Amino acid sequence: MAKNANLRNAQAVKADEFYTDLTDIEKEMSHYKDFFKGKVVYCNCDDARESNFFKYFSKNFEFLGLKKLITTGYKAEGKGVVLIYEGDKDGNRKVDDYEVEGRELEGSGDFRSEECIEFLKEADVVVTNPPFSLFREYIKQLMDYNKKFIVLGNMNSILCKEIFPLVKHNLLWWGVSIHSGDRKFYVPENYPLDAAGCGVDENGRRFIRVKGVRWWTNVENKNRHERLDLYKRYSNEYMKFDTFDAINVNKTCDIPCDYDGIMGVPITFFDKYCPEQFEIVDGANRYLIFDSFGTNEKVKLNHGHSCNIDGKATYFRILIRKRNA
Repeated sequence: MAKNANLRNAQAVKADEFYTDLTDIEKEMSHYKDFFKGKVVYCNCDDARESNFFKYFSKNFEFLGLKKLITTGYKAEGKGVVLIYEGDKDGNRKVDDYEVEGRELEGSGDFRSEECIEFLKEADVVVTNPPFSLFREYIKQLMDYNKKFIVLGNMNSILCKEIFPLVKHNLLWWGVSIHSGDRKFYVPENYPLDAAGCGVDENGRRFIRVKGVRWWTNVENKNRHERLDLYKRYSNEYMKFDTFDAINVNKTCDIPCDYDGIMGVPITFFDKYCPEQFEIVDGANRYLIFDSFGTNEKVKLNHGHSCNIDGKATYFRILIRKRNA
């Protein structure tokens, strides 16, 4: 868990104000260009006036063929802000101040508030960086209102009992552009820079780096239907779990091409998951207890299998098998 020190520090100080780098937004959104045409895009959970999500979608409004852009910003003390943009009105290909409707909200701008839910109802797709500490609740709201979304979150959220069933039933998957490494997030001036990876850039902006970040979405893209090339052969080196009939595969690249039974693979397999090639059967863990993101609550995962090999614990495994096996 040491690799998530920056994320857990954010939870400890209740600091969820992570501002996403514009480059990361551009790379991911490039895979959904046709999808956005005619859509109302809602970017909530942002600092509306600083949001790179607002900057990206307003500057690319005509290119993407958007219908409307709504951005709401949360303010812990005081009133939140909403910005509404409906495109270039004077043909100068710029986002002029007079073209952006901005006003204070009645409340703080919390995504759970009634006025923000009204914006959500109007939206076709939600794109943002929600509070990691509220990720499960945030995804549940989007699913409850049957919304399309492309949002950032921690990869270990897949372990949560609220998230894994969505993954299993192919209702939620990872995006395209982030597969490994850490991501840089800008943070407010009062954010403590006392962890590895923190710093100040050439423009004087404070930032941290957080490992294990992924885009989470229910918007289709062609990349997730690309089949994984399998070349390894099954042998006795693949050990079986103690309490259920499945072999352990430590790396996605080691999935055997000639084994038709159930396999336990690491969660990084989800980066390469093709639903036409593999079926997700279940999740397996050995009495894994971890801090529920953003709280001191202890959560015991309760999937259908324990995850031991020769009595030794193995980290969470996704249980898969090849389709048409």
